[in-house]
Amino acid sequence: MAGRQIPSHVLGPANRPLRLECFLERAQIMGRRCSGIGRALTLLALLFPLREKACWGLNPNPGDLEKSPHSDPDPWEVLNRHRRSWVWNQFFVLEEYTGNEPLYVGKLHSDVDKGDGKVKYVLSGEGATSIFTIDENTGDIHATKRLDREAQAYYTLQAQAVDRLTNLPVEPRSEFVVKVQDINDNEPKFLDGPYLAGVPEMSPLGTMVVQVAATDADDPTYGNSARVVYSIIHGQPYFSVEPKTGVIRTALPNMDRETRDQYVLVIQAKDMVGQMGGLSGTTSVTVTLTDVNDNPPRFTLKNYQYTVLESLPVQSVVARIKAADADIGSNAEMDYRIMDGDGPGTFNVTTDEDTQEGVIVLLKPLDFETKSSFSLRIEATNRNIDSDFLSLGPFSDTTSVKVTVEDVNEPPVFSSPLSKMVVSEDAKVGTSIGRVSAHDPDTSNSAIRYSIDRNTDLERFFNVDALSGVISTAKPLDREANSVHNLTIFAIESQDPTQIGKGIALITVLDINDNAPVFAIDYETVLCENAVPGQVIQTISAVDKDEPLSGHRFYFALAAPVAGNLNFTLRDNKDNTASILTKRGGFKRREQPVYRLPVLIVDSGSPALSSTNTLSVRVCDCDSDGEAVSCGAVAYTATGLSTGALLAILGCIITLLVMVLLIVTMRRRRKEPLILEEERDIRENIVRYDDEGGGEEDTEAFDMVTLRNLNVIRDPSVRRDVTPDTPTFFHYPSGNRPPYKSLPDNVVFREFIWDRLKDADVDPSAPPYDSLQTYAFEGSGSVAESLSSLESLSTDSDQNYDYLSNWGPRFKKLADLYGNSDGAGVFS
Repeated sequence: MAGRQIPSHVLGPANRPLRLECFLERAQIMGRRCSGIGRALTLLALLFPLREKACWGLNPNPGDLEKSPHSDPDPWEVLNRHRRSWVWNQFFVLEEYTGNEPLYVGKLHSDVDKGDGKVKYVLSGEGATSIFTIDENTGDIHATKRLDREAQAYYTLQAQAVDRLTNLPVEPRSEFVVKVQDINDNEPKFLDGPYLAGVPEMSPLGTMVVQVAATDADDPTYGNSARVVYSIIHGQPYFSVEPKTGVIRTALPNMDRETRDQYVLVIQAKDMVGQMGGLSGTTSVTVTLTDVNDNPPRFTLKNYQYTVLESLPVQSVVARIKAADADIGSNAEMDYRIMDGDGPGTFNVTTDEDTQEGVIVLLKPLDFETKSSFSLRIEATNRNIDSDFLSLGPFSDTTSVKVTVEDVNEPPVFSSPLSKMVVSEDAKVGTSIGRVSAHDPDTSNSAIRYSIDRNTDLERFFNVDALSGVISTAKPLDREANSVHNLTIFAIESQDPTQIGKGIALITVLDINDNAPVFAIDYETVLCENAVPGQVIQTISAVDKDEPLSGHRFYFALAAPVAGNLNFTLRDNKDNTASILTKRGGFKRREQPVYRLPVLIVDSGSPALSSTNTLSVRVCDCDSDGEAVSCGAVAYTATGLSTGALLAILGCIITLLVMVLLIVTMRRRRKEPLILEEERDIRENIVRYDDEGGGEEDTEAFDMVTLRNLNVIRDPSVRRDVTPDTPTFFHYPSGNRPPYKSLPDNVVFREFIWDRLKDADVDPSAPPYDSLQTYAFEGSGSVAESLSSLESLSTDSDQNYDYLSNWGPRFKKLADLYGNSDGAGVFS
């Protein structure tokens, strides 16, 4: 620090000329953006804050302004302070600077710097070198880029003075802040827009709809850049908005949803308190008027007329009516009811919840001949009535409905849908049982014909008179087989047979005593050998298919032939049961293993019927508890072969029988061969080979003479009973076919195959399934005809093979063998 000289950057009253200099420097920068009165206003605005600040708002720290012990007292200061070598606090810089030159921020200077270039200023921290630069010689700080306060509001930097040669600090590192000063460069924005809102229709004036809010990214603590006011651009005169709060309210009372149900508002938010030059943003608010029950239901007509057929089924819909209601949803729900009308209980009306229509339903059958029209009075009432709008009522309406019944051709109607009749089981065929009656309900009163639905009388036990309706028996009846007959009777109009009425005839068959009583079950009676006289060995009962009105009463007794036997007796218990008792003891199985006891059973019918039932009594060996151990005759041991020997003999006999049956079956299934031995030999002599052929040696295994003399084996009597008249490939004079030897070479094989085909077709011993027989035949389609060497042994062949030399190199071998040379020489 140099003597008592005050550094240019130190704050204090003694530095007023420098402070003014700094102020003028700032005024010049601000003056670039203003002119005229604007510059004057800017100048006045900057004078006041500079009273307590240094250049660009440098605020002295009380601890930083302490006086040096060698300094003179300053009359402007209250406290004695020591001045530090350099002190600063913060700088200000405007955002969004658009000049071409770097923006001057401020100047740093140290007392150590004597202006000889030995001190160098170094800047570090946020944005150092990238945004902020410092002149290392003068300490001037500039901003090289446009700054945006909304992106970053301040930058913290560190400054230090160092020796240029040694880079050692000559002053301690100090920290300062560069604050970005806000300008109005952001318009208000509605972050939650666009808005959807609703308000009930018919709402009073000033009803709150919704509150909108806009935000401004500018600094709310500096100026009016972030102070927003609201206004409505589109939507008047229906709605209004409060400028400060953004609350939207209704501006007209009693807005009707049925007239218009939706409004689209445009709300503007403008900063700078709405002054000229402020930025603005807009949003849309869609306001929907919600429904209230302010419209009563009304029928479009006061009188409705409908026509229905008298044959309409019960629970069918007769008609649908609807009262119009301009409201929607639950406010349009309504209930219908029949207030009065003729034919009570014939109709009912309900509400269709989907369409809110009144549905008239038929509850009772209609009859044109009885009543041809009905008049109803129906009321429709809103289900949910709002007490705030009772003055717009009444919320109900009535209408008249007339229902006319049309006549239809109805089927006959039975006087009694169910006719009950009885008939005795022994009634003779043709006996009249009862009568059914039906009539035509129409005014034409057509004649009626009757018939029985045979699906209900499959065995045709009954008949009905077509004209009178009298039902009679057609076959004998059996109550035990069918005690009740349920017949369906058809009543058919004579004029229109398609009109058929149905009635039921329930015929009950009355019982007679025509069945004798029998044992209730098949008894298996056991008699122990140690039984004593008078012992009850069996209790029996009886059943009877008949059903007398007074109930059954059965009488039991032993049949006359055994009534006085010495072994058993019967006791009637008078309760439709009887007991069998022994007369003696000492029964032995060896003497008699089974006793047959005939029992006579008589019923109480008129006339009484009886039957004789046999009770079998087996004598058994019993244990001490009376349980049977073994029953029947005692087996005696006989001498002879053992059981094993008998089984062995039986097995041998069965084996011999099986072998005999197999031999007989195999002999029956033997058949003669399909082809004769001679023919098989000829066929098997055909040799198949795939080589090119070596000449005459290929025919050694095949006798061509045999194939040429096929007439020798053509004996029809060997395999054919009848020679069929089958066509040939060639027509011969007078129907005589020459022998194979005289046929052309290309025909002989065809005729041979046709003959074999005839043989297979007429062979009576051939199996009844398809048989495939293959014969070698080269055909005559080739220009060179057959190339086989089978005929080379024949001495009368005059074939010329000179043309083989013209067929190319593939036939050179054949041309050498057969062309221009004697056949005998080739194979010599």
